[in-house]
Amino acid sequence: MQQVKNDEAFVAFERVQKSYDGETLVVKDLNLAIPKGEFLTLLGPSGSGKTTCLMMLAGFETATHGDIRLDGVSVNNIPPHKRGIGMVFQNYALFPHMTVGENLSFPLEVRKMGKSEREAKVKRALDMVQMGDFAARRPAQMSGGQQQRVALARALVFEPELVLMDEPLGALDKQLRETLQFEITNLAHQLGITVVYVTHDQTEALTMSDRVAVFNDGRIQQLATPDDLYERPQNSFVAQFIGENNTLTGVVQDISDKSCTVRLDSGDVIDAMPVNVGAVGDRTKVSIRPERVEIDKTRLQPGAHTLKAEVLEFIYMGDIFRTRLRVAGMDDFVIKTRNAPDQVRLTPGTKIDIGWLAQDCRALDA
Repeated sequence: MQQVKNDEAFVAFERVQKSYDGETLVVKDLNLAIPKGEFLTLLGPSGSGKTTCLMMLAGFETATHGDIRLDGVSVNNIPPHKRGIGMVFQNYALFPHMTVGENLSFPLEVRKMGKSEREAKVKRALDMVQMGDFAARRPAQMSGGQQQRVALARALVFEPELVLMDEPLGALDKQLRETLQFEITNLAHQLGITVVYVTHDQTEALTMSDRVAVFNDGRIQQLATPDDLYERPQNSFVAQFIGENNTLTGVVQDISDKSCTVRLDSGDVIDAMPVNVGAVGDRTKVSIRPERVEIDKTRLQPGAHTLKAEVLEFIYMGDIFRTRLRVAGMDDFVIKTRNAPDQVRLTPGTKIDIGWLAQDCRALDA
């Protein structure tokens, strides 16, 4: 996906910084451009700055430095209720003394909308989230999943162009969370709205987003499509944070444009693709996804380096087999194989050879 220029963006952060105490920056020089209609997720561990960015965009926090623009207009000095942004929180934030219909009607009343128009919009919004029959109920009479659907409908009822969601599915059980992930994504694309979504759940981010911004220590570490983030992490933090990952440490022994050999700390030599290393002698962490490790040597290129491995644990997970190995002195090396009719179930104690295609193993910063 092409980079979006700030002057083409629907939402733009320009050199934005945020400090709560005047000394420590929780957001550091953030530049981010979001086109109209994009579903962008801010992903990162607690304290990485993602929620602070969302709250600055909503108007609940002010930027210490820099400019936040919405459709070309600076919103730094515009109060939250005049920004025309829909919000969905983890705790639903519904008014308990109001019925569902009254909860949805409230933002329309604030906007001085007539009664018949309000009723039509409330009905449409509730139907969108399959809650059309619940207008007369109060929040306390509904399950968590139903309340979250109502919270989503309330954010959409006044037809905003931008909706912000802060961990909206965090309090729900796994199955319901997955159902709502698909429903929210489909609804966003059908309505053509722009969504900025905050989560620390990697699977949720990969499943729902057009692009994901991975935050750590107040900065975006990588901004990319879900498949780019998973397949082509640009640094060790992203490789470790997104999905399951095997890491081996060593020193670059030989390097060219598209491949390098790394001598591991165990003395073994492996093939990798140089991504975030500069020269021979550099320390590196190499990253290889569990499903890209080959246990069938015939699938490797001629001359590919292989490693000796000992099977420590075999776990049957239904659709896949997860096997833990001892590799290069490490006891936490994992491989994943598909549960196919001809797939080998490795037995603990078995000694095997493993390898990979060089382009699937990335030499990153140590």
